[in-house]
Amino acid sequence: MSKVSDVMTRGVRTLTPEDSMLQAAQAMETLDVGVIPVCDGERLVGLVTDRDLVLRGMAQGYPADTTRLDGMITREVQCCHEDDPLDEVLHKMGDAAVRRLPVLDAEHRLVGMVTLGDVAARTSAAEHGRTGQALSDISQPTGPAHAGAPRATGTTGGGAAEDPSQQLSS
Repeated sequence: MSKVSDVMTRGVRTLTPEDSMLQAAQAMETLDVGVIPVCDGERLVGLVTDRDLVLRGMAQGYPADTTRLDGMITREVQCCHEDDPLDEVLHKMGDAAVRRLPVLDAEHRLVGMVTLGDVAARTSAAEHGRTGQALSDISQPTGPAHAGAPRATGTTGGGAAEDPSQQLSS
């Protein structure tokens, strides 16, 4: 069975808690990713996602160019180690409903990331069954079904604007 080190991506771009929301968004755009590890030196302190930037930053009205990531990051992060068996890590990803995990070395320093895409691209066809199962586990809805759900209203909900003159005609 493969180990995480066989499929992981090394040399990932990281940010610091002092970096700004804008720097994070620009890095995500450049790298075409939706998550970047945030480190203090080589120690992982959390992850920042595009969703974090929107919900914890923009939606709260924080200025992107001056707001530090320190208050935006997700600190409780599932991780794995580079010598972990891949099958166990895929099971962990499925249980946690995540598509990627930071990879740490024996000294708990960040050494890379492993994603379901890494596993699918770098493993044999025989090992793809577990990748598919992890993806299925991750993709299960966790909240109410979207079909028939009421639309949000108000300017922050994306529905009708409070001032009718601000509504768009269809």
